[in-house]
Amino acid sequence: MKEKQTITGVYQAAGKGFGFVTPEGATGREEDLFIPPRAENGAWNGDTVAVLPDTGRVAAGEKRTAHVTAILRRGNPTVTGAVRKHGRETWLVPAGDKLREPIQIVGKTSGVRPGDRAAVKMASYGTSKQPPMGTLLEVFGRDGSREAAVESILFEQNIEREFPDQVLAQAAEAPEQVDPAALEGRLDLRGKCIITIDGEHAKDLDDAVSLERDEQGRAVLGVHIADVSHYVPMGSPLDVEAWQRGTSVYFADQVIPMLPKELSNGICSLNPKVDRLTLSCIMTLNPDGSVAEHTIAKSVIKTTERMNYKDCNTLLKGTDPELEERYAHILPMLREMAALAKVLERRRKLRGSLDLESRENEILCDEEGHPIGVQARTPGVSEGLIESFMLAANECVAQHLADRELPGIFRIHEKPSGEKTEALRNVLAPLGYTFQEPDHFSLQKILEASRGTPEEYLVHTAVLRSMMKARYDPKNLGHFGLAADYYCHFTSPIRRYPDLMVHRCLTAMLDGTLESKAGQKLSSAIPKAAKQASERELAAQVAERDIEKCYLAEFMAEHIGETFPSVVSGVSRFGLFVLTGVVVEGFLPAEALPGGHYAYSEEHLTLTGSQGERYTLGTLLEVACVSADPGSGQVEFRLPKGTPGTIFLERKEPKPSRAERKVGKRPQGKTHGKRPPRRRR
Repeated sequence: MKEKQTITGVYQAAGKGFGFVTPEGATGREEDLFIPPRAENGAWNGDTVAVLPDTGRVAAGEKRTAHVTAILRRGNPTVTGAVRKHGRETWLVPAGDKLREPIQIVGKTSGVRPGDRAAVKMASYGTSKQPPMGTLLEVFGRDGSREAAVESILFEQNIEREFPDQVLAQAAEAPEQVDPAALEGRLDLRGKCIITIDGEHAKDLDDAVSLERDEQGRAVLGVHIADVSHYVPMGSPLDVEAWQRGTSVYFADQVIPMLPKELSNGICSLNPKVDRLTLSCIMTLNPDGSVAEHTIAKSVIKTTERMNYKDCNTLLKGTDPELEERYAHILPMLREMAALAKVLERRRKLRGSLDLESRENEILCDEEGHPIGVQARTPGVSEGLIESFMLAANECVAQHLADRELPGIFRIHEKPSGEKTEALRNVLAPLGYTFQEPDHFSLQKILEASRGTPEEYLVHTAVLRSMMKARYDPKNLGHFGLAADYYCHFTSPIRRYPDLMVHRCLTAMLDGTLESKAGQKLSSAIPKAAKQASERELAAQVAERDIEKCYLAEFMAEHIGETFPSVVSGVSRFGLFVLTGVVVEGFLPAEALPGGHYAYSEEHLTLTGSQGERYTLGTLLEVACVSADPGSGQVEFRLPKGTPGTIFLERKEPKPSRAERKVGKRPQGKTHGKRPPRRRR
């Protein structure tokens, strides 16, 4: 009889004593193996393990069970958590519920107190006779505070605030002005009307735009991007550090940049009315927005104006004569830009591009960095204008690279998998939306149908989550979300490493050095850079999301007991996730719902009570905030006292709560003005 073979995969603890193993090479979650309680054999969440599937039949809709036979590689070389004292021993209780065993801290413990949040380096993972042990690495502050939680999250995602000394030393050598010798061979665009449009407080300006007409009356759109590659030689300390970081990280009023400020805010930033080195993508467009011809060139610019989104939106509305007089010299171009952006947007829509509205919070902080307000960030015409122009340049550059079979890093986005498609059907069905196949136009139709409805955010979020993760790759495989055959990231080399690599590829092409030893080294570095950039982008996304939850929880801690209009944004057997009108998501436990026992339907994502109460996605509720923990980012809600069951609120503007009135007045806090859109196309 043939022996059953073990399967290798990653163990994922569920926090309830059981877990799952995702086999290596699995294409969907349906291949996961269920690991019952006490069958993990000492495995921790994130460990690579060998498992042996159990014999016996598997009931329909259930996963095959298995037990761990060996731990092949540990996934937690460091652990963060809360410090506790037991007698003379010091212990670390891991944060969250994925790691359940306390870790004894051995060695030096000076400088750490009970109640601190800290990190340990694992020395051993424990046996039946000994507990797990680790040595103290870092202390972040008092456990439960937002400040300590933020530093802990950054540590967990390997995001460093400070730059190494040798990197700072190289950055300090960066010139304050463009060297005249660097202008040789560059396209001189300093006489052109070129503007930047960014947030009011932005300091890392990496893109500028221009628009004029050729002899045939066609629009000539120029997208001019900071030539960071000129100041960051490949293999230098600056480059190695940028490669390791992969991206800048933005949250609340802070930014952790990819490059030191001497470059990101200085010589690389397209500051107003000074010479700056750029790479320009100049596109001559047909009336329908298609590219008739294009030029990519090393260039030098001197921007005419440093504009911000707020002023541009006001100018385009025509509601401020004084502002119009001040910017009369660029207003005609700005209006033409707005009209062109509509043409480009229509072109994308006609080919099936998905316009996903992902709600983004704007957290306002006081001078000490404490959150004092939160509101949904609503983009205006000028934000859409810049996005359209950057998308056009990214597509043009990607096609340029692909058509010429040049090396490059492409931004790819694949069609939703079968499992994700089925999950999307289950989410949308309770909301009344159906589709046959997840093609561009079916999904586009659903998105359009949901606009202006209470469930708009939920529908857009569900479609977004059904998408495969966008990633970087040396091969051009197209971008499903944009319905683009060619796409790369070219427009943000100050804050994204793949853009910097694309610039290097273009520069090597323009200089004719692709076949040189340096060019070959560049080509060989691309696969590793694409993989690293994808991993660091994911780490940044996780950090930004988890940190935002901590800020929102700290904000909500000031509003305990207040009620908020909300919508059910998620359903589990343990309760409901609800999203309030002040764009804060929290949890409403099932045991707090009226009517006793609730049955959970995974297929329809509903909780149904014994008295007929039914909660599903899109259910409108009035909820009261009962707890908010800045240390974990968790916010908990209850239905207000006296609530008999499900409350279906009328679909009209609710009366704002005190918290909503507070954010509606926009407190005089600060945000980091250059936070990029979360839609990381």
